[in-house]
Amino acid sequence: MFIHRMIKSNEYFDGNVKSLGYQTEVGSSTVGVMQPGEYEFSTGSPEIMTVIEGAMDVLLKGETDWETYEKGQSFDVPANSTFKVKMEVQTSYLCQF
Repeated sequence: MFIHRMIKSNEYFDGNVKSLGYQTEVGSSTVGVMQPGEYEFSTGSPEIMTVIEGAMDVLLKGETDWETYEKGQSFDVPANSTFKVKMEVQTSYLCQF
């Protein structure tokens, strides 16, 4: 039987990135908003990032070209990796891991 846990609030980069974390039957997720800017994140487990609204440019570890993801598009981030994102507008996202 799946037990629901409390919603966890997260804040990064001086409050420019905020998210709410929660558990599902298949794993953990966060849904959040990023202010315009450039940020670098690290992963412990594989992640699927989906843009809900806005757009983000993404540079995965080992890549040389930034890729743009817009509303409804997703990208995969390997476990134990880093990735950079940059936005020109407020952007909301879903991260599943």
